[in-house]
Amino acid sequence: MANLTEDPVLEINGIKVREEDTNLAIDNKGVVREEGQGERDMSPPGGNSIHRSGSRPQLDLSKAAIEGNFEEKDPIILLPNQSDDISHLAVDLGGSLIKLVYFSRHEDRSSNDKRKKTLKERLGISNGSRRSYPILGGRLHFVKFETNKINECLDFISSKQLHCGGMDSRWHSELPADNNAVIKATGGGAYKFADLFKERLGVSLDKEDEMDCLVAGANFLLKAIRHEAFTHMEGHKEFVQIDHNDLFPYLLVNIGSGVSMIKVDGDGKFQRVSGTNVGGGTYWGLGRLLTKCKSFDELLELSQRGDNRTIDMLVGDIYGGMDYSKIGLSASTIASSFGKAISENKELEDYRPEDISLSLLRMISYNIGQISYLNALRFGLKRIFFGGFFIRGHAYTMDTISFAVQFWSKGEAQAMFLRHEGFLGALGAFMSYEKHGLDDLMVHQLVERFPMGAPYTGGKIHGPPLGDLNEKASVISWMEKFVRKGNEITAPVPMAPTGTTGLGGFEVPSSKGETLRSDASALNIGVLHLVPTLEVFPLLADPKTYEPNTIDLADPSELEYWFTVLSEHLPDLVDKAVASEGRTEDAKRRGDAFARAFAAHLARLMEEPAAYGKLGLANLLELREECLREFHFVDAYRSIKQRENEASLAVLPDLLLELDSMSEEARLLTLIEGVLAANIFDWGSRACVDLYHKGTIIEIYRMSRNKMQRPWRVDNFDVFKERMFGSGDRKPPPHKRALLFVDNSGADIVLGMLPLARELLRRGTEVVLVANSLPALNDVTAMELPDIVAEAAKHCDILRRAAEAGGLLVDAMINTLDGSKENSSSVPLMVVENGCGSPCIDLRQVSSELAAAAKDADLIILEGMGRSLHTNYNARFKCDALKLAMVKNQRLAEKLIKGNIYDCVCRYEPAS
Repeated sequence: MANLTEDPVLEINGIKVREEDTNLAIDNKGVVREEGQGERDMSPPGGNSIHRSGSRPQLDLSKAAIEGNFEEKDPIILLPNQSDDISHLAVDLGGSLIKLVYFSRHEDRSSNDKRKKTLKERLGISNGSRRSYPILGGRLHFVKFETNKINECLDFISSKQLHCGGMDSRWHSELPADNNAVIKATGGGAYKFADLFKERLGVSLDKEDEMDCLVAGANFLLKAIRHEAFTHMEGHKEFVQIDHNDLFPYLLVNIGSGVSMIKVDGDGKFQRVSGTNVGGGTYWGLGRLLTKCKSFDELLELSQRGDNRTIDMLVGDIYGGMDYSKIGLSASTIASSFGKAISENKELEDYRPEDISLSLLRMISYNIGQISYLNALRFGLKRIFFGGFFIRGHAYTMDTISFAVQFWSKGEAQAMFLRHEGFLGALGAFMSYEKHGLDDLMVHQLVERFPMGAPYTGGKIHGPPLGDLNEKASVISWMEKFVRKGNEITAPVPMAPTGTTGLGGFEVPSSKGETLRSDASALNIGVLHLVPTLEVFPLLADPKTYEPNTIDLADPSELEYWFTVLSEHLPDLVDKAVASEGRTEDAKRRGDAFARAFAAHLARLMEEPAAYGKLGLANLLELREECLREFHFVDAYRSIKQRENEASLAVLPDLLLELDSMSEEARLLTLIEGVLAANIFDWGSRACVDLYHKGTIIEIYRMSRNKMQRPWRVDNFDVFKERMFGSGDRKPPPHKRALLFVDNSGADIVLGMLPLARELLRRGTEVVLVANSLPALNDVTAMELPDIVAEAAKHCDILRRAAEAGGLLVDAMINTLDGSKENSSSVPLMVVENGCGSPCIDLRQVSSELAAAAKDADLIILEGMGRSLHTNYNARFKCDALKLAMVKNQRLAEKLIKGNIYDCVCRYEPAS
């Protein structure tokens, strides 16, 4: 069989695979066929001691064919019958709890149009080494069940067809049974329940060593998740940034039914050095006998209302209420757990279950903390990480363990906890799959999001139909309940269909009826989106110390203020979202559901600001946009943006004529004034929304521009002007390439940033417009920019030539109305997406396109409140940077620049 191309590429629903990575070949008619040769091992080399299974998802080659001309260098092979989700599932079957980690593919597809191709060629972006690892470009989900409810777990797996690669259940029943199907498993239950999995799901459990999995899972989390580890003392949670180069050695204390203490020296290098049989199982077992609690979470909940002093014998009880200061023991120190029960003439029923639960919790936690420290001391380890589902994110448990470590180490050692604490084993088992692709992921390629819906596709919809969305049962089943439950929803723990568990499989407590509320046992972890195309912005002066957020929400008053701002803006946002979809009944119901869901997020974060990780204003704004998208509002301001773009483009020719009549220096000042004036159009600001009632877009723009007089509140324009034009006889060279981070649609981009880009092009500087990958408020997106530039180019030869050079006008018909050829430029005007869908930007995670464009850039212009004030105001860069914004919030103006609303910032910072 002849291979007619150098490197044919197989595309499986958006993932490209080399032919040599599969058992495929292309015959001389361009037909894809399967060869009998074995598959090639593509597992990453070295470093991981876990056995890797050779199993891989099977490819459905029926009707496979090359798309387009099969003689081109990299033909794409389409598999029309391949399942949309190539998924992996791994389980950790513990004595008390079952933990699942499963993978699902992203639904989006990458664009491969002519503009993208031209841009990649100009920026020198290659496809790189294409990899067949299906994990790249997907999501990791985390779910848990109580072991005694294993049938619910099996129902969950079956409903999502996770054991079959996540295939649509409508088709699964028609497929022949695969008697060789396996899923990865660890924990003692992998042996105990093997027959049950075979009987119920028809799969075999491929058993992985428990310690191998724990260590592999912990190492991955500590290296890959930015806000994974934290300390917890006296109710205060503080995230710890781990230096990946200084991670090892450390002590990993896994508290499950029992406790294992593992000294970890590196990837695949560890030894179990100690342990204790007094662990989570002890707490639950004794607690169940003594309190009659039905679940672990109920027992923990009891402890929150307990007073252990009624049962525990304290130092003060022995010494007449006094401290034993000579040996450093306070009167409140526990001398003997349950010690008072000896001397009091009481029976079990005379003690409150709450007090018993708390006394038991403190007894076990203190002992685990002490034994852990003694083992750390034995091996000279300063860093101790605690994991396992005994902890459950329970504040008092963590405080108790932390106190024990601090007390016995005299403050020299620190107890640290992991947000994904209970999933170490399951994650490690997942990583034992060959070609999982996680080994090579970096921290900037992982994005954690917090969807409101339980990951469950079973159950039927009750109540009135919801139109076309009825097909999406997994969405509607919980969306309906957001609409119906109304004000009872106070935290993001949605109700689940009958026979399932709640958020990510967490049991919804029933102690308060059907009210949805926060649950101490529900770990605040989201879904990990694995995005290999994200990179660190290469022009950051020091990526290690870079912090995007300017506003510190650790201040309770600051947090409350911004929560109030977002809450007050919510009705207007819902109205715009519903209007963007024609105000249909379906849109109204989803709008109502979104409002309740986002309000629930805010309530949860107000209760525990660190619930989702380190919280900044940028995180809040991104959470809002993600929540909108989850309820299928793709672009809430679509019609508003289109209307404002058209109105602004209509007056652009007159503005360009006015600018061209000025001298260079006067024109530069007018351009900066124009950017600041046009930045007033921001639908994310309540003050600016109110301005829309005072005139047309153009009238408001002119009013704003007339008031744009220097000096501005932050103003070093003269330094920027000197860099542009020099002083005296010294004429500095123009910048080679400028990255313009644009903000809003309408006047902001058309009358503000495009004229500034035109001026830079006129001077011979390449210009890259950097815009959002996804819509957020009325921000312009990278998808929308080429059409805006094409319309603007009809009136300007400079923009036309630059846009043609940058590949923006490939599909546009341009009629040049401006016949002037003077000062024309052949330097390119390009558009790249920034990799995010938020009003702010975290430069630790940008698109590969932007990272490539930045390599030759020597000027950055950050425009707008979100990108230059809320985030990046204090950021320093390796190149020249100009930050431009109008402050449209009185509190921000006072706090950040000691000014007032509508004050402006023109902050130029030469290269660091």
